[in-house]
Amino acid sequence: MKISETTASAALQDTFKDVMACVATPVSIVTGLARDGAPCGATVSAFSSLSVSPPMILVSLDRRSRTLEVIRESGRFGLNVLGADQDDLAMSFASKAGADKFRGTSWSVEHGLPRVSRASAWIASTVADFADGGDHVIVLGRVDAAEASASRAPLVYHRRSFGTHRPYHESARGVPA
Repeated sequence: MKISETTASAALQDTFKDVMACVATPVSIVTGLARDGAPCGATVSAFSSLSVSPPMILVSLDRRSRTLEVIRESGRFGLNVLGADQDDLAMSFASKAGADKFRGTSWSVEHGLPRVSRASAWIASTVADFADGGDHVIVLGRVDAAEASASRAPLVYHRRSFGTHRPYHESARGVPA
């Protein structure tokens, strides 16, 4: 690749990041349990429902992720959709450091997977498949269990900052957005 192509490619990557920052995404922690029972987890903003029949989701994890290794070994993962006041957890689990991310975090094991306390929603899944996606791996999961908290607003990432969702009709009544 020529230097000008490298520069163009880097410029496109920067522009792509700016464009994706315009898309509001839910913030979640994908979790798993290693063979030795140690919990692991990683913050993701790339997750989506995939199918209703059967219920399926997809998550995207960095291919160098320790959490991805554990999911490959166990064949299962949890998805904890964070609540609006859990941005500190999002930052902690986004760390690439090998430190125990669960230290100081309230969590339990449900359906054989780590579940973060006070998350706005939780899903337990069995891996259906893996797909390559550039520097990430897409994990397709069949939903085994799910629970939503009607009273907890989700944490959302938009324009490189955390926030939450407010129904449009609330802002249309003069409540600042």
